[in-house]
Amino acid sequence: MKATLKLIIGLTAAIASAACSKYDDNNAATGAFSLHIVVPDETEQQAAATPSHVATRAMSQDELLNTASIRIYNGDFTGLIRKFIYSDMTGPIYLPANTYRIDIYAGEAARSDAKVASFDQKSYMGSQEFTVTAGVTTPVQVTASVSNAISVVEFDQSIAATFSDYSFTIGLNKEDTAQQLVYTAANAGAEGYFIATGFEPSLYWTFRGTLADESEAFVKSGEIQAVEQGKKYTMNLKYTEHNGQLAFALTVDKTTEDHNDQIVFEPVSTGLAASSIYEIWAGHATVHADVDETEYGTENIFFEYRPSASQGEWSRTAATRDSEGMYSAVLTMLTPATEYEYRLLAPDPQTKEPVAVGSSLTFTTETAPAIPNGSFETVSNADDERWISFYDPASETEANRTKWWDSGSSASAGMLGATYAICYSDTDTYKDGTRSARLQSKKVDMAVVNKLAAGNLFSGEFAGLDGMNGKVNFGRPFTGRPTALRFWVKYKGGQVDYEGGPEGSKLTASDFDKGQVKFALGTWDHNKYGGSVSCPVQVNTSDTGTFWPIDSIEGTIAYKDHILQGDGSEGEWQQVTLTLDYKDETTIPQYIIISAAASMYGDYFAGSSSSQMWLDGMELIYE
Repeated sequence: MKATLKLIIGLTAAIASAACSKYDDNNAATGAFSLHIVVPDETEQQAAATPSHVATRAMSQDELLNTASIRIYNGDFTGLIRKFIYSDMTGPIYLPANTYRIDIYAGEAARSDAKVASFDQKSYMGSQEFTVTAGVTTPVQVTASVSNAISVVEFDQSIAATFSDYSFTIGLNKEDTAQQLVYTAANAGAEGYFIATGFEPSLYWTFRGTLADESEAFVKSGEIQAVEQGKKYTMNLKYTEHNGQLAFALTVDKTTEDHNDQIVFEPVSTGLAASSIYEIWAGHATVHADVDETEYGTENIFFEYRPSASQGEWSRTAATRDSEGMYSAVLTMLTPATEYEYRLLAPDPQTKEPVAVGSSLTFTTETAPAIPNGSFETVSNADDERWISFYDPASETEANRTKWWDSGSSASAGMLGATYAICYSDTDTYKDGTRSARLQSKKVDMAVVNKLAAGNLFSGEFAGLDGMNGKVNFGRPFTGRPTALRFWVKYKGGQVDYEGGPEGSKLTASDFDKGQVKFALGTWDHNKYGGSVSCPVQVNTSDTGTFWPIDSIEGTIAYKDHILQGDGSEGEWQQVTLTLDYKDETTIPQYIIISAAASMYGDYFAGSSSSQMWLDGMELIYE
């Protein structure tokens, strides 16, 4: 909202002997001039200040009022006849009946040592012509609006992801730091105020930053010409890649006139705008374009796309109008790790039929990494003869030669013997291939321990024992962004014979057990969650403080789970699709967690010793 100073000026024409003696060279009647100023209150001024800038403060209402500079000119522009500070006014000012112009300057511009560039202090200016008529009271109102050229600099997330130690310097002079302001991540979005005078002044800007993979500084400079007082210039900086070249998008928004000017380093008034790297997925991509709506209107705007190598038919999708002149669309059904060509279509001004506008661009979809041994066909006794492991160092498939899946058999069978294995390869019951993974909860009733060993399977590694309790490190390195996990599952949940569980959800002997499959992507810090570099999240069954809520802990990018309710019978095979809920679509994952348990509260040693779960055909979906 445009802040204003309202000057209520009462002009009274009167016959005054003192005035006549003062202007005895003028035979016209003389009028008395009194002045009243209304300024924004202190709350409004303080709200306009930059929160992160504490060197100075915005001027208060009284300061604005008392320091306002008043200047009165002859109406025929023959010269200045009065100049004074509002606080110096002690009474009426007398003027001969005539035509005049009054100018007011308030705020920073009224100071004798005014700062040309400031994050705190606005300047105000107003001007109005008026006529003093003998014997008539002539009220005059002058509105003084913000007279600064205002800057706002915002950094797209792609800037922070690509550069370190970045800054954006903008000012009325390329060299004089007193006429410049510096924006960083700490004060992004703050308003900067420039006292821009002279004929068509410019704002000069320079972006500096260090690329994450470079040692030399990256510098871009430019000029915004003919800036105007009272206009806000909002600069949105974004890092993009176009054919291996670095570029930025810079938007100048003159909000006080409700229209946009757009300046880009590779300028185009209507055409494609580069997408951010995180908008390009394996199976879909978000693309953008700028459209001159005065030329093309807002209807029949489309994007077309096809694999670059095909040179075949184009697929077409309608564009969504995000805001004035800015359009986007999500392109779907894409093939991973494939370069696509895309273009903008707008209506021909004559025929109104959509035609290609501007040059086409390309993007390459992300890769779509698969789950190693997702159908559990590869097995061995590579870890120990007492239990099955779902990898084989001699496998013909490279991804299946190293351990990715692990299970609690490493603890139960390793400590108590082969009969206490809780995860098997089942060649009698399967859905995909010739075998499945069977998770079997078991009762461990011995002199040294009487607990439930829940059948489980997970991406990660068994991390050893804490007394008679196991430690598990969950997660495996992974940088894909799937949209879902699809798998076959069959479940038999027995009646609970080990009571317990978390508060509010405890199982009792009258309940049937529940199974669970969890799926998560994240950037979890192993230093915080106790795991290893390759398997970052540790759960220690002797410490409930490590029973991390994976759906909500720091570092989780996406999560989904599936709970199977037992009824004592062996269920049928069902195919389940867990569509991930992404709470952060701009961060690339570092790890994946897939965890399945025949007794979902096995961490609490609660459930049924007769529960079983079969898993098969696990695959990641990229849509």
